[in-house]
Amino acid sequence: MALENRIDSLKTRHGELEVALDAATARPFPDEVEIHTLKKEKLRIKDELESLTHH
Repeated sequence: MALENRIDSLKTRHGELEVALDAATARPFPDEVEIHTLKKEKLRIKDELESLTHH
């Protein structure tokens, strides 16, 4: 059950990061550092999700 909760939490966070990334890139003067940070965190979460779901 704890694993399922962690996976659900990561999926939620991944979706939140996607929304934040879309908003950050839609700005007239996007902050490249913020975009890079969001992408890096999103990738970290994706990797963790893949690790948890394939074991």
